[in-house]
Amino acid sequence: MKRTGAAQLSPDTVPVFKLYGEHRGWPTPDLLHCESILKRSSLYAWHIRVHQHVEMVQLLYLHKGQAEIDIEGERRVVNEASIQVVPSLCVHGFRFSPGTQGYVLSLALPLLSQLEAQFGRQLDVLSRPRCLAVKRSSRHIHALFAALLEEYTEENDAREMMLYSLLSALLVWLNRQGTKPVAVEDKSERKRGVLRQFARLIESHYREHLSLAEYAQRLGISTTYLNCLCREFHGTSALGVLHQRLLLEAKRSLQYTSMTITQVSDYLGFSDVTYFSRFFRKRGGMTPKEFKLRM
Repeated sequence: MKRTGAAQLSPDTVPVFKLYGEHRGWPTPDLLHCESILKRSSLYAWHIRVHQHVEMVQLLYLHKGQAEIDIEGERRVVNEASIQVVPSLCVHGFRFSPGTQGYVLSLALPLLSQLEAQFGRQLDVLSRPRCLAVKRSSRHIHALFAALLEEYTEENDAREMMLYSLLSALLVWLNRQGTKPVAVEDKSERKRGVLRQFARLIESHYREHLSLAEYAQRLGISTTYLNCLCREFHGTSALGVLHQRLLLEAKRSLQYTSMTITQVSDYLGFSDVTYFSRFFRKRGGMTPKEFKLRM
Protein backbone atom coordinates (compact mmCIF):
# COMPACT_ATOMS: atom_id res chain seq x y z
CA MET A 1 0.00 0.00 0.00
CA LYS A 2 1.26 3.52 -0.63
CA ARG A 3 0.25 7.00 0.37
CA THR A 4 -0.56 9.50 -2.31
CA GLY A 5 -0.85 12.75 -0.39
CA ALA A 6 -3.38 14.52 1.80
CA ALA A 7 -7.05 14.88 0.99
CA GLN A 8 -8.66 18.18 1.92
CA LEU A 9 -11.46 17.27 4.33
CA SER A 10 -13.59 19.49 6.52
CA PRO A 11 -15.32 17.50 9.29
CA ASP A 12 -17.71 20.39 9.95
CA THR A 13 -19.25 19.94 6.48
CA VAL A 14 -18.96 16.17 6.10
CA PRO A 15 -22.31 14.35 5.71
CA VAL A 16 -23.22 11.83 8.40
CA PHE A 17 -24.98 8.62 7.32
CA LYS A 18 -26.00 5.40 9.01
CA LEU A 19 -25.01 3.59 5.79
CA TYR A 20 -23.63 5.48 2.82
CA GLY A 21 -26.35 7.03 0.67
CA GLU A 22 -29.15 6.31 3.14
CA HIS A 23 -30.91 8.86 5.33
CA ARG A 24 -33.02 6.41 7.32
CA GLY A 25 -32.04 4.98 10.67
CA TRP A 26 -30.28 1.67 11.28
CA PRO A 27 -32.04 -0.52 8.68
CA THR A 28 -32.95 -3.53 10.84
CA PRO A 29 -32.99 -4.52 14.53
CA ASP A 30 -29.76 -6.43 13.78
CA LEU A 31 -26.77 -4.76 15.36
CA LEU A 32 -24.56 -5.48 12.36
CA HIS A 33 -24.79 -5.10 8.60
CA CYS A 34 -22.78 -6.99 5.99
CA GLU A 35 -22.62 -6.49 2.23
CA SER A 36 -20.19 -6.85 -0.65
CA ILE A 37 -18.17 -3.88 -1.90
CA LEU A 38 -19.90 -4.41 -5.25
CA LYS A 39 -23.44 -4.00 -3.90
CA ARG A 40 -23.14 -0.39 -2.78
CA SER A 41 -20.07 0.94 -4.60
CA SER A 42 -21.30 -0.05 -8.07
CA LEU A 43 -24.33 2.22 -7.51
CA TYR A 44 -21.98 5.21 -7.14
CA ALA A 45 -19.52 4.47 -9.97
CA TRP A 46 -17.21 2.77 -7.46
CA HIS A 47 -16.73 6.05 -5.59
CA ILE A 48 -17.90 6.41 -1.98
CA ARG A 49 -17.47 10.09 -1.21
CA VAL A 50 -16.12 11.45 2.04
CA HIS A 51 -18.54 10.98 4.96
CA GLN A 52 -18.65 9.70 8.53
CA HIS A 53 -20.74 7.37 10.69
CA VAL A 54 -21.96 8.41 14.09
CA GLU A 55 -23.04 5.20 15.77
CA MET A 56 -21.01 2.41 14.20
CA VAL A 57 -17.58 1.08 13.33
CA GLN A 58 -16.88 -0.31 9.86
CA LEU A 59 -14.45 -2.96 8.68
CA LEU A 60 -13.71 -2.84 4.96
CA TYR A 61 -12.09 -6.01 3.63
CA LEU A 62 -10.36 -5.63 0.25
CA HIS A 63 -9.95 -9.10 -1.27
CA LYS A 64 -9.00 -8.36 -4.89
CA GLY A 65 -8.66 -5.12 -6.81
CA GLN A 66 -7.52 -1.67 -5.78
CA ALA A 67 -8.88 0.90 -3.34
CA GLU A 68 -7.93 4.54 -2.87
CA ILE A 69 -8.76 5.24 0.77
CA ASP A 70 -9.20 8.70 2.33
CA ILE A 71 -8.97 8.57 6.12
CA GLU A 72 -8.94 11.74 8.22
CA GLY A 73 -7.26 13.82 5.53
CA GLU A 74 -4.73 11.16 4.55
CA ARG A 75 -4.97 9.28 1.25
CA ARG A 76 -3.41 5.92 0.41
CA VAL A 77 -3.70 3.35 -2.35
CA VAL A 78 -4.21 -0.27 -1.30
CA ASN A 79 -3.83 -3.13 -3.79
CA GLU A 80 -3.24 -6.13 -1.53
CA ALA A 81 -5.68 -8.09 0.61
CA SER A 82 -6.28 -5.82 3.62
CA ILE A 83 -8.77 -4.80 6.29
CA GLN A 84 -9.37 -1.07 6.79
CA VAL A 85 -10.70 -0.20 10.26
CA VAL A 86 -13.01 2.85 10.24
CA PRO A 87 -13.86 3.94 13.82
CA SER A 88 -17.01 5.79 14.79
CA LEU A 89 -16.94 9.49 13.77
CA CYS A 90 -13.92 8.93 11.51
CA VAL A 91 -14.04 10.94 8.27
CA HIS A 92 -13.46 8.57 5.33
CA GLY A 93 -14.11 7.86 1.66
CA PHE A 94 -13.23 5.18 -0.91
CA ARG A 95 -12.60 4.97 -4.64
CA PHE A 96 -12.40 1.41 -6.00
CA SER A 97 -11.21 0.08 -9.31
CA PRO A 98 -14.24 -1.40 -11.17
CA GLY A 99 -14.79 -5.05 -10.26
CA THR A 100 -13.06 -4.80 -6.88
CA GLN A 101 -13.98 -7.74 -4.65
CA GLY A 102 -14.44 -7.58 -0.90
CA TYR A 103 -16.88 -6.87 1.90
CA VAL A 104 -18.01 -4.08 4.22
CA LEU A 105 -19.02 -5.02 7.76
CA SER A 106 -20.80 -2.36 9.86
CA LEU A 107 -21.01 -2.84 13.63
CA ALA A 108 -23.37 -0.79 15.79
CA LEU A 109 -21.81 0.60 18.97
CA PRO A 110 -24.20 -1.34 21.27
CA LEU A 111 -22.90 -4.58 19.73
CA LEU A 112 -19.29 -3.51 20.24
CA SER A 113 -20.01 -2.82 23.89
CA GLN A 114 -21.38 -6.35 24.26
CA LEU A 115 -18.30 -7.81 22.59
CA GLU A 116 -15.94 -5.73 24.71
CA ALA A 117 -17.69 -7.08 27.80
CA GLN A 118 -17.06 -10.57 26.42
CA PHE A 119 -13.39 -9.75 25.80
CA GLY A 120 -13.11 -8.19 29.24
CA ARG A 121 -11.44 -5.06 27.90
CA GLN A 122 -11.75 -2.32 25.32
CA LEU A 123 -10.95 -3.38 21.75
CA ASP A 124 -8.27 -0.79 21.05
CA VAL A 125 -7.80 -2.11 17.51
CA LEU A 126 -11.18 -0.53 16.63
CA SER A 127 -10.53 2.81 18.31
CA ARG A 128 -8.39 4.41 15.60
CA PRO A 129 -8.14 4.07 11.81
CA ARG A 130 -5.63 1.56 10.52
CA CYS A 131 -5.13 -0.64 7.47
CA LEU A 132 -3.97 -4.19 8.19
CA ALA A 133 -2.62 -6.42 5.41
CA VAL A 134 -3.98 -9.96 5.92
CA LYS A 135 -0.98 -11.63 4.19
CA ARG A 136 -0.86 -15.36 5.08
CA SER A 137 -4.31 -15.17 6.71
CA SER A 138 -5.99 -14.27 3.41
CA ARG A 139 -7.93 -17.54 3.02
CA HIS A 140 -9.05 -17.49 6.65
CA ILE A 141 -10.21 -13.86 6.54
CA HIS A 142 -11.95 -14.27 3.19
CA ALA A 143 -13.79 -17.34 4.50
CA LEU A 144 -14.90 -15.44 7.62
CA PHE A 145 -16.32 -12.50 5.64
CA ALA A 146 -18.00 -14.78 3.10
CA ALA A 147 -19.62 -16.77 5.93
CA LEU A 148 -20.72 -13.56 7.67
CA LEU A 149 -22.44 -12.34 4.50
CA GLU A 150 -24.16 -15.71 3.95
CA GLU A 151 -25.42 -15.86 7.54
CA TYR A 152 -26.52 -12.22 7.45
CA THR A 153 -28.60 -12.62 4.30
CA GLU A 154 -30.18 -15.97 5.25
CA GLU A 155 -32.65 -16.84 8.02
CA ASN A 156 -31.01 -20.03 9.24
CA ASP A 157 -31.50 -21.66 12.63
CA ALA A 158 -29.44 -20.00 15.43
CA ARG A 159 -28.53 -17.23 12.97
CA GLU A 160 -27.57 -14.66 15.60
CA MET A 161 -25.39 -17.13 17.47
CA MET A 162 -23.51 -18.02 14.29
CA LEU A 163 -23.10 -14.36 13.31
CA TYR A 164 -21.63 -13.49 16.70
CA SER A 165 -19.34 -16.53 16.63
CA LEU A 166 -17.93 -15.56 13.24
CA LEU A 167 -17.62 -11.95 14.30
CA SER A 168 -15.81 -12.93 17.50
CA ALA A 169 -13.29 -14.97 15.50
CA LEU A 170 -12.69 -11.99 13.22
CA LEU A 171 -12.21 -9.58 16.12
CA VAL A 172 -9.80 -11.94 17.86
CA TRP A 173 -7.68 -11.99 14.69
CA LEU A 174 -7.84 -8.20 14.39
CA ASN A 175 -6.98 -7.65 18.03
CA ARG A 176 -3.91 -9.86 17.67
CA GLN A 177 -2.65 -7.77 14.75
CA GLY A 178 -3.17 -4.41 16.43
CA THR A 179 -0.26 -2.47 17.82
CA LYS A 180 -0.32 -0.18 20.82
CA PRO A 181 -2.04 3.09 19.79
CA VAL A 182 0.05 6.19 19.49
CA ALA A 183 -1.11 9.08 21.68
CA VAL A 184 -3.08 11.57 19.59
CA GLU A 185 -3.17 15.25 20.50
CA ASP A 186 -5.49 16.31 17.71
CA LYS A 187 -8.38 18.37 19.10
CA SER A 188 -10.96 16.69 16.86
CA GLU A 189 -9.75 13.24 17.91
CA ARG A 190 -10.00 14.19 21.58
CA LYS A 191 -13.62 15.17 21.00
CA ARG A 192 -14.33 11.81 19.37
CA GLY A 193 -12.66 10.09 22.31
CA VAL A 194 -15.07 11.78 24.72
CA LEU A 195 -18.04 10.70 22.62
CA ARG A 196 -16.79 7.11 22.52
CA GLN A 197 -16.60 7.18 26.32
CA PHE A 198 -20.13 8.61 26.39
CA ALA A 199 -21.34 5.77 24.15
CA ARG A 200 -19.83 3.19 26.51
CA LEU A 201 -21.42 4.86 29.53
CA ILE A 202 -24.79 4.79 27.77
CA GLU A 203 -24.40 1.07 27.13
CA SER A 204 -23.80 0.45 30.82
CA HIS A 205 -26.54 2.72 32.18
CA TYR A 206 -29.24 3.53 29.60
CA ARG A 207 -31.88 1.52 31.51
CA GLU A 208 -31.14 3.51 34.68
CA HIS A 209 -32.24 6.85 33.17
CA LEU A 210 -29.31 8.75 34.66
CA SER A 211 -29.40 12.52 34.28
CA LEU A 212 -27.22 14.22 31.69
CA ALA A 213 -25.44 15.92 34.58
CA GLU A 214 -24.44 12.50 35.93
CA TYR A 215 -23.09 11.41 32.53
CA ALA A 216 -21.18 14.68 32.15
CA GLN A 217 -19.71 14.36 35.64
CA ARG A 218 -18.45 10.85 34.90
CA LEU A 219 -16.87 12.15 31.69
CA GLY A 220 -15.27 15.05 33.53
CA ILE A 221 -16.96 17.70 31.37
CA SER A 222 -19.93 20.07 31.64
CA THR A 223 -23.44 19.22 30.44
CA THR A 224 -23.23 22.16 28.04
CA TYR A 225 -20.04 20.84 26.46
CA LEU A 226 -21.50 17.33 26.20
CA ASN A 227 -24.50 18.74 24.34
CA CYS A 228 -22.21 20.75 22.06
CA LEU A 229 -20.21 17.63 21.17
CA CYS A 230 -23.35 15.60 20.48
CA ARG A 231 -24.80 18.32 18.25
CA GLU A 232 -21.49 18.66 16.39
CA PHE A 233 -21.03 14.95 15.68
CA HIS A 234 -24.47 13.35 16.13
CA GLY A 235 -26.65 16.22 14.92
CA THR A 236 -28.76 15.99 18.06
CA SER A 237 -28.56 16.72 21.77
CA ALA A 238 -27.03 14.37 24.35
CA LEU A 239 -30.57 13.51 25.44
CA GLY A 240 -31.38 12.68 21.82
CA VAL A 241 -28.45 10.23 21.74
CA LEU A 242 -29.73 8.57 24.92
CA HIS A 243 -33.25 8.34 23.53
CA GLN A 244 -32.01 6.77 20.28
CA ARG A 245 -30.40 3.97 22.29
CA LEU A 246 -33.54 3.41 24.37
CA LEU A 247 -35.67 3.29 21.22
CA LEU A 248 -33.34 0.76 19.58
CA GLU A 249 -33.56 -1.55 22.59
CA ALA A 250 -37.32 -1.11 22.78
CA LYS A 251 -37.72 -2.15 19.14
CA ARG A 252 -35.44 -5.16 19.56
CA SER A 253 -37.30 -6.27 22.68
CA LEU A 254 -40.70 -5.94 21.01
CA GLN A 255 -39.59 -7.81 17.89
CA TYR A 256 -37.31 -10.52 19.21
CA THR A 257 -38.70 -11.38 22.65
CA SER A 258 -42.04 -12.53 24.00
CA MET A 259 -42.22 -9.62 26.46
CA THR A 260 -45.42 -7.61 26.57
CA ILE A 261 -45.36 -3.85 26.10
CA THR A 262 -45.70 -3.41 29.87
CA GLN A 263 -42.78 -5.78 30.48
CA VAL A 264 -40.60 -3.93 27.95
CA SER A 265 -41.49 -0.67 29.68
CA ASP A 266 -40.40 -2.09 33.05
CA TYR A 267 -37.27 -3.65 31.56
CA LEU A 268 -36.19 -0.30 30.13
CA GLY A 269 -36.73 1.52 33.43
CA PHE A 270 -39.81 3.59 32.59
CA SER A 271 -41.98 4.58 35.55
CA ASP A 272 -45.20 3.53 33.78
CA VAL A 273 -46.29 2.08 30.45
CA THR A 274 -48.18 5.23 29.42
CA TYR A 275 -44.99 7.27 29.58
CA PHE A 276 -43.17 4.54 27.64
CA SER A 277 -45.86 4.55 24.91
CA ARG A 278 -45.65 8.34 24.58
CA PHE A 279 -41.85 8.13 24.35
CA PHE A 280 -41.99 5.38 21.72
CA ARG A 281 -44.54 7.21 19.58
CA LYS A 282 -42.63 10.48 19.73
CA ARG A 283 -39.28 8.90 18.84
CA GLY A 284 -40.47 6.05 16.63
CA GLY A 285 -43.44 7.56 14.81
CA MET A 286 -45.92 4.94 16.00
CA THR A 287 -47.12 3.33 19.20
CA PRO A 288 -45.43 0.19 20.57
CA LYS A 289 -48.59 -1.75 19.77
CA GLU A 290 -48.54 -0.60 16.13
CA PHE A 291 -44.87 -1.50 15.85
CA LYS A 292 -45.42 -4.96 17.32
CA LEU A 293 -48.29 -5.62 14.90
CA ARG A 294 -46.19 -4.55 11.91
CA MET A 295 -43.38 -6.86 12.95
